[in-house]
Amino acid sequence: MSSQLIVPDLSGKSVLITGASTGIGAALARAFAAQGASVGLHYNSSVDAATALAAEIEAAGGKTVLIRGDASKSGEMARVVEEAASAFGRLDGLINNAGGMVARVPYQEMTDAHYDAVMDLNARSVLAASTAAIPHLKLRGGFIINTTSIAARNGASNGAGLYGSSKAFVSNVTRGMAKELIPFGIRVNGVAPGVIATPFHERYSTSQQLQAALSTIPQGRLGTAEDCVGAYLFLASEMLSSYLIGQVIEVNGGQLMP
Repeated sequence: MSSQLIVPDLSGKSVLITGASTGIGAALARAFAAQGASVGLHYNSSVDAATALAAEIEAAGGKTVLIRGDASKSGEMARVVEEAASAFGRLDGLINNAGGMVARVPYQEMTDAHYDAVMDLNARSVLAASTAAIPHLKLRGGFIINTTSIAARNGASNGAGLYGSSKAFVSNVTRGMAKELIPFGIRVNGVAPGVIATPFHERYSTSQQLQAALSTIPQGRLGTAEDCVGAYLFLASEMLSSYLIGQVIEVNGGQLMP
């Protein structure tokens, strides 16, 4: 524990992380639990991974609750928020991390069905979960951190343009929410990961695409889920980031320097 980063004001907090079963979400669940926060671990299709992660966290002395729900459905995300708040008796933070590319589809082949699937998963989910969380967060103040993407700024790679646009929506929603909610003591910020070696890219990117991306990263390597954790812990801590409002921290090894 001597080498473990300690963020004192996160201990005892209740945090819901959507899309927490794998990748960045799973790394965040471990990290917040290690800080002494109670973690609502939302998942949908990755049942085995979510169950194993919860067992791992609890074996290490952490406190978590598993909550399943389809992130693309507003009603289910509202229920997920209410279950997290009920399980812990409070809600101090929401991390909107659920999302995905759905599929690589060139603009010429775009369909209404693909548009709906991508926007519901990446954009509507943020609105639905946040809307449900706001009344709980108003009680004591707290935070919302939205996971956006480098694709929100660079237009994304071929076939991922709509995904990038959905994340641009998330980045701007972050700024709009920040203005509305800071009077209630709710700090809203975002994190924009770059090319992170997670199941996301295992599913949607070829080795050639990843190699091409690697050539554009000054740090000379792809990111890891753990590389992203510090930005979220920083933004969650009022002690460390009380005057950061409506910001998006880019975590990309220097690939994009806006």
